[in-house]
Amino acid sequence: MTERADLIPLVTRLAKARVLVVGDVMLDHFHYGEVERISPEAPIPVLRVEREDAMLGGAGNVVRNLHSLDAQARFVTVTGKDAAGRDIARLIKKESVKDAPIVDSARRTSTKTRYIAGVQQVLRADRESTEPLDLKTEGKLLKAVSAAMRSCQTVVLSDYGKGTLSDGVIQKIIRQAAKAKKAVIVDPKGADYARYRGAALITPNRRELAEATGQEINSEADVVRAARKLLKLHRLGAVLATRSSDGMTIVQAGGKTVHLPAETQEVFDVSGAGDTVVATVAAALAGGADLDQAARLANVAAGIVVGKVGTAAVYAADLIAALHHQDLTSAEAKVLSVDQVKDRIGQWRRAGHAIGFTNGCFDLLHPGHVSLLKQARRAAGRLIVGLNSDASVRRLKGDGRPVQSEAARATVLASLASVDAVVIFDERTPLKLIKALKPDVLIKGADYDMSSVVGADVVKKYGGTVKLAKLEPGHSTSATIEKMGRKKKPKS
Repeated sequence: MTERADLIPLVTRLAKARVLVVGDVMLDHFHYGEVERISPEAPIPVLRVEREDAMLGGAGNVVRNLHSLDAQARFVTVTGKDAAGRDIARLIKKESVKDAPIVDSARRTSTKTRYIAGVQQVLRADRESTEPLDLKTEGKLLKAVSAAMRSCQTVVLSDYGKGTLSDGVIQKIIRQAAKAKKAVIVDPKGADYARYRGAALITPNRRELAEATGQEINSEADVVRAARKLLKLHRLGAVLATRSSDGMTIVQAGGKTVHLPAETQEVFDVSGAGDTVVATVAAALAGGADLDQAARLANVAAGIVVGKVGTAAVYAADLIAALHHQDLTSAEAKVLSVDQVKDRIGQWRRAGHAIGFTNGCFDLLHPGHVSLLKQARRAAGRLIVGLNSDASVRRLKGDGRPVQSEAARATVLASLASVDAVVIFDERTPLKLIKALKPDVLIKGADYDMSSVVGADVVKKYGGTVKLAKLEPGHSTSATIEKMGRKKKPKS
């Protein structure tokens, strides 16, 4: 195997990794729209909001990344008794995490609301509590940590300075983990790293490293000197310093130093990249990797996530594709899960592309299908095809169908230049998928009328459009199969 490809077996082992995350959770709320005028009330832009989204932020983004990497996560955090806290509890459950957040009625759930016009963020509004937990809530948190730690191999302390992780709480968790022989990985905050004394690994970025050591960081040698200062002062096991476009540096207490160049990737957004690094390292260590392997894998993950929009997550399939040096336009890389394609949609919209959607069984691909897909692609900047699963086709077409498996049909579709992504769905109709993806343009063949296009009312309601594509006459999968059947009948 090549140096990169030898990490692929490690990715497959991530499903067995069990990681405990403790830290500050927040709700990341996004309002997307367009600015077309200035307010007459004040010299400020008027954002016409077209869609909204909410996701887990802070320590919650570490959990999101662990889930997308197929690792198992436990999560101990605190929210307020408010609507944002309830939204966070719902989103945590969606990530297949069984732990509900500890609720403190005296606190306000941390929320970051971003207003985005086109590709430009125009405003961020924060609501939060930053005071330390009271003694009662702190006791509940430490008790929950103790119970969850028993089933996990590594522990992540995700510190965003919102009060969940006080100095005393951090030290109690680190001592408890050391006693249980569990590695603690810290994503730090602030300039005083004495609070992280005894952690196995700490992951500051270049700016945080400079602030914590009071040293200027202009070169690799500066990074190493600063890291060694932290190792000595705070009895840390290792420092993994992220250096943005310059890559990463690992400095271990034993003296070993490794510099990793940045993965080449077009940068759209660095939000949450540190969470991706921490999640990947923690999952890899829990999966049996050594620190060098874990850091190399995290470096690849960071290169992927900066090409996505917002506090994005990296999927195990993304990592494998990248480790294979697989182009995202290749057929294999275009067959995606719903969550993956939603991430891809974010990238495309950030680049200014409208999103098109069409769907079908596509059992035996014929010129009529090819024409439909070409027209659909011309109607939008990027085209997603919803493909009926084998079970869905049988329900629609009866026994004996499909002729080709969903894997074969998806691969053939994805090989077409007009198709940018393929998503397999199991329902009879693509309505659920359309609601999840919110395409700008919905395209069907002209054998439908507007009233019979599934999802047309949904798309029109949020401002999208529906188009009917011209059909090429004389092409039908069912007719082709029937003709093949007649040819096979023996002569009487």
